[in-house]
Amino acid sequence: MSAFSGLRNIAIIAHVDHGKTTLVDGLLRQSGTFGERDAVTERVMDSMDLERERGITIAAKNCSMTWNGQRINIVDTPGHADFGGEVERTMMMVDGAILLVDAAEGPLPQTRFVLQKALAQNLAMILVINKVDRPDARIKEVEEHVHDLFLELSSNESHLNFPTLYASGRDGWASLSYEKKTENLGDLFDTILKHVPPPRVQAEGGLQMLINNLSYSNYLGRLAIGRIERGSLKMGQNLAIIGESGQRIAKATKILHYVGLSQAEVEEASAGEIVIVATGLEDLRIGDTIADALVPEALPRIEIDPPTVNVEVSVNTSPLAGREGTYLTSRKIEEFLRKEALNNVALRVEPTASPEIFILSARGELQVSIVMENLRRAGGECMVGRPRVITKTENGSVLEPVEHVVLDVPEFSVGVVTEKLSIRKGRMLTMQNFENGRTRIEFSIPTRGLLGYRSTFLTDTKGEGLMSSYFEGWETSRGTFSSRMNGAMIADRSGKTTEYALGGLEPRGRLMISYGEDVYEGMVIGEHSRDNDLEVNAIREKKLTNMRSAGTDDAIKLAPPMRLSLEDALDWIVDDEWIEITPKKIRVRKRVLESNKREASRKNSGS
Repeated sequence: MSAFSGLRNIAIIAHVDHGKTTLVDGLLRQSGTFGERDAVTERVMDSMDLERERGITIAAKNCSMTWNGQRINIVDTPGHADFGGEVERTMMMVDGAILLVDAAEGPLPQTRFVLQKALAQNLAMILVINKVDRPDARIKEVEEHVHDLFLELSSNESHLNFPTLYASGRDGWASLSYEKKTENLGDLFDTILKHVPPPRVQAEGGLQMLINNLSYSNYLGRLAIGRIERGSLKMGQNLAIIGESGQRIAKATKILHYVGLSQAEVEEASAGEIVIVATGLEDLRIGDTIADALVPEALPRIEIDPPTVNVEVSVNTSPLAGREGTYLTSRKIEEFLRKEALNNVALRVEPTASPEIFILSARGELQVSIVMENLRRAGGECMVGRPRVITKTENGSVLEPVEHVVLDVPEFSVGVVTEKLSIRKGRMLTMQNFENGRTRIEFSIPTRGLLGYRSTFLTDTKGEGLMSSYFEGWETSRGTFSSRMNGAMIADRSGKTTEYALGGLEPRGRLMISYGEDVYEGMVIGEHSRDNDLEVNAIREKKLTNMRSAGTDDAIKLAPPMRLSLEDALDWIVDDEWIEITPKKIRVRKRVLESNKREASRKNSGS
């Protein structure tokens, strides 16, 4: 093995919203990657529309910069456990990682998750306590908590040998002392060059490169992204693409490497470089090996944690289907889902007995909602069922996944939050009160106990609560519980809603629609205030009459409807309901639309 001293490959890992992408902005600016006249937006690495809208990183992205003549390749990774597949495969391309921790919030579930993955790859770690300028910062206390986490997760003594810096990514500075504010990120750059080793790879021998990510170009076709582990890659070189089912011969038609946020073409790349390769093949897979055609030796395939939930995805069969979308058929929907699974090894797509329904398996509800959001933005229409937990059988026993959930809530909501998590078979582990009127509670709870809870949690904490979790292990079932306490208000006929009808329905529960909207029989138009479903007439009109009385003609003032986002709908629905997704609308409907058939189906099932 040899080291290339002029190159560093490093990832930035953290919990959601602890400032990874903002810190990368500062590194890019101060390294001179951008010119003085370049117009640069904030969170420049969050290039997807969904990432900018939600303020989270969904897909890992590469960039490079130069400091003191040394080249640094940086990968910005997602912080949410639902996108853990991105984190795991990213770790295989780098030799070090910057662990970013919020100076006030401290280490949270995803902090633990990403650190565990980094230590499993024996990466050189740099701890950065970020946002030290927050008025509620607990710098030394947070640092102690992170050290405890390292002690718990470390498998050898070298993992504990890491430098600590104190920073404000927003203001663009980092310091080796929490008592001293510097002018820039120079201390962080110097620490990266000093502490992170150059890539230890084999310069001699036949080419070996593991495909860690995929991209697509309208001009070049499917692109493979990864680090060259052995040998070198030349333009026009004959390649062997080694997959699970054998190998294929291809040619390197284009080689690119990262220069800032863009890519530049090169004639040759050496071991240790992170490169983008065009081969002319479309059926590349993450985990395949690109090797020299004369010495076709495969690298170990990427092993990642399996999916934990699945959902049914169906062709849209509602009476309003086909009005907005272009991806309507089962073939088009399957093609889209398989393309998503091709680009993300944490997703799986399986057929069912019905040609119109597929099973999509993912890491969590958020990942499912991102896939469905991408589908609707591409012009697709479909229906999605309630997420279900994936179980496994071991020694004749059925085991279900269990999560470790951490909740940061205002003191006034502690009682209701603990009560509702206990109903969902959660077990409280710890409770810690802070001086700022907030309390941190930790629970062990079945994954199915968190399905449908997020919207309830936000309501109970008046939008001030923070909740995150990570996969803890497998257990036998803790028993059954009711997931949704309220029934649905269901339209009993098709037509356009009226103010008069909805005004009479408001006392019965919370409406999800406004007047003048199209509804159909079996469509859910609101949440009933009681625990049973209620069929209602939402299109009833006021009868004309010559009689007049006081108050008869008073204007009806409807409250704003409860509009469900895709994540809210995934949380809210129960087993006998679908979410109808179109480019412009998200509706909830019963699986069986006709009232009489629904009643017969309920009787046959014994419910």
